[in-house]
Amino acid sequence: MTGALVGAAVGDALGGPVEGYSPDQILERHGGRVHGIVGPWNGDAWRTARPIAPYHKGDGHVTDDTLMTHALVRVYVQVRDHLDAYAIADHLVPDLMTNPRWIPELEAQALPLHRVFLAEKWLVARLHYGHVDPREAGVGNIVNCGAAMYMAPVGLVNAANPRAAYAEALDIAGAHQSSYGREAAGVFAAAVAAACTPGATPDAIISTCLSLAKDGTRAAIEKVCEVAGAHTDFESALVPLRKAITPYDTVGPDYRQPSLGARRPSRLHAIEELPIALAMLLVANGDYRQAVLGAVNYGRDCDSIATMAGALSGALGSPPPQDWSKTVAEASRLDLWEPPRALTEVTREIHARDIHRHRAHEAAFTALEGRGCSD
Repeated sequence: MTGALVGAAVGDALGGPVEGYSPDQILERHGGRVHGIVGPWNGDAWRTARPIAPYHKGDGHVTDDTLMTHALVRVYVQVRDHLDAYAIADHLVPDLMTNPRWIPELEAQALPLHRVFLAEKWLVARLHYGHVDPREAGVGNIVNCGAAMYMAPVGLVNAANPRAAYAEALDIAGAHQSSYGREAAGVFAAAVAAACTPGATPDAIISTCLSLAKDGTRAAIEKVCEVAGAHTDFESALVPLRKAITPYDTVGPDYRQPSLGARRPSRLHAIEELPIALAMLLVANGDYRQAVLGAVNYGRDCDSIATMAGALSGALGSPPPQDWSKTVAEASRLDLWEPPRALTEVTREIHARDIHRHRAHEAAFTALEGRGCSD
């Protein structure tokens, strides 16, 4: 729990300041690859610099990926059971709308709703104002990684049960996303659950993803991870991985100016972030530092890619470096260790309830078999 959730937050913070840029731009801006926590892309001009003002990305500040992940943990703490789309409407949306929190990128106390992007504001528009059926509320939203980026808690609650994690995340994400955005949420949760399995390896995680993923998401993971298998360092993999994901990515070559078909529903396409995160996990052989740095230096939506890579490598048992974790926690004014503590307690309760349910079902089925024999 701690490795995954702290790992996700630290990856998010490292990726934030270079989000949206290319590997070449990152190389030029920083005089080399990023190897740790760096400052804002535009330095002290972060408040007014376009295109990302007024967000203070960098200096160890987490972004919306972590804010949403922690919000989902709080929903689990409230419900203390498996979640569905209605839990998003009943608990997550009110949390975003009514509970002010410290927002690191704004350097202010604010509602989380004021920090998240339009794809996440969609939750409030559809569920709170539109009164849409939560199971269908994601239909019509732009298709992106908005739901997938905060699904690590679902994988952790269903630790070592990827199929259950996949199903639960698909249900939850129905309130937020559709098409390959929703599919990615299910597959990422399954990957985290698979990473929790004793003896898990990057190859085993990817095999699990391929056994569950559908349509373009499956094809993208298969192709990108096939390319990743030929590399053992992220530097040599950056260009080949981008080339491998290109046929499935709808955003296009310029991340700042998406193509006409960007983020629209399709059975042929996939979000970029999940396949690349899995590929970096494979290139790094599960090592946290290398997986996250590979994700960060890939650029584009690298805070979300590093969030996913950090959660997966952390769940595998490779923790983030302590100096990174400490810096991110202090800079973001967050106790990064409290959410995993809370989720661990809740997960034990859910697991005990799952066992009780399973045994009740087992007893009922046994009774049905006995009745069938007597008849």
